Amino acid sequence: MTSSGGPPLGKYLASTEKKTRDKAIKNLSVFLSDSENAISKSEMDKLWKGIFYCFWMSDKPLVQQALATELADIVLSITSTPLSLSFLRGFWETTVREWSGIDYLRIDKYYMLIRRFVNATFRLLIREKWDDSTCREYNQILTRQGGPLCPSDIRVPASLCYHIADIYVEELDKALGTTASPPAPLATIIEPFIFLAARTQTSVTYKRIQSALFEPLFISLAPESADGQPKTKRSRTNSTQPSYPNLTANACYSSPSPSGPEDGAVLKKKLLRRIFEVASEPDTRDSNRRKMYALWKESYEEDPSEE
Repeated sequence: MTSSGGPPLGKYLASTEKKTRDKAIKNLSVFLSDSENAISKSEMDKLWKGIFYCFWMSDKPLVQQALATELADIVLSITSTPLSLSFLRGFWETTVREWSGIDYLRIDKYYMLIRRFVNATFRLLIREKWDDSTCREYNQILTRQGGPLCPSDIRVPASLCYHIADIYVEELDKALGTTASPPAPLATIIEPFIFLAARTQTSVTYKRIQSALFEPLFISLAPESADGQPKTKRSRTNSTQPSYPNLTANACYSSPSPSGPEDGAVLKKKLLRRIFEVASEPDTRDSNRRKMYALWKESYEEDPSEE
């Protein structure tokens, strides 16, 4: 099921026969887990075309869930970090390219697949001990042309960006809860969203990033009152806001240091300062700059520790 010692051919991955697809995925995992095997970008693109339609063919919920987990776990079975990143680049570029062709009957399973890959990526970065160069290379995969968080690529569907914003911190919290980890460098992790918030050309995208990612994160980091409830105005008026206990217990601003996790209130101020800095950059759109300044000002003013 391989060609010239290479990875499984796309025609096997996209076969109408489930047994053929299952065998191709297992062969793929074995092939990529061997650090001696190399794969070019063109080969990876062809591979991902096959993988995408392999998942397309899965038609029962339990089968879909098992296959999504199996595909995402390949990220971690690969022993070469550059190859893991290449595999992730193929995933995101293929997802962006094929997204508009996914019908409403299949969209939910692709949302699930994205969740699995986001979670697996965080577990990969934890395995790498949040290595700064690895984190930044992954961020570039997300924000460059062809990436799902690229503000200037008109091919990127808005709904894809929204879903990633919705789940990103939640999946980070899950990953931190299942794997021993150095403190997560939040400024680096959310940098793609700060970058997108500054440069997106649509107000709806900016609003989604702020409401789905920035605000819940800041509420989770906010100081708590004596009864254990966050003190911010937003958290008092919205009891449905999620909390991220694993993240708030084990996060820092940038590269992890021997001193360990940082206090949530201090971390929140640093992240707000970073948003202010990006808002001040000349490439930030004027309308977005005003919104980012407003977020910074409101979040500082509502924090009772700022006296």
